[in-house]
Amino acid sequence: MASSTFPHSLSLAVPLPTPRLAAVLARSLAVDRELSPFVHRSFAVSPSDPAVLVIDYHAATARMLRVAVNGCMESLNLVLHVCEELDQDALDGTVEPL
Repeated sequence: MASSTFPHSLSLAVPLPTPRLAAVLARSLAVDRELSPFVHRSFAVSPSDPAVLVIDYHAATARMLRVAVNGCMESLNLVLHVCEELDQDALDGTVEPL
């Protein structure tokens, strides 16, 4: 979706231990709206591998893209740590998918 308005983009594929964890992360990260109107993002579970979280970013400038992705990585790290502490079975793969 590179356009003249949002020419800078980044797509991340984050492999996770289970499809359940990928779905939880996608829903958890999507609730916070992007702060800048010059950055668009989306979170989805990969259709080809349900244990992969796909994060797509599009931004007006390279700097805005970098700042937005840095914030996303901090949020991703936080949510993974919370899952590790509160839902150990999800990281071990011993819980049934949602």
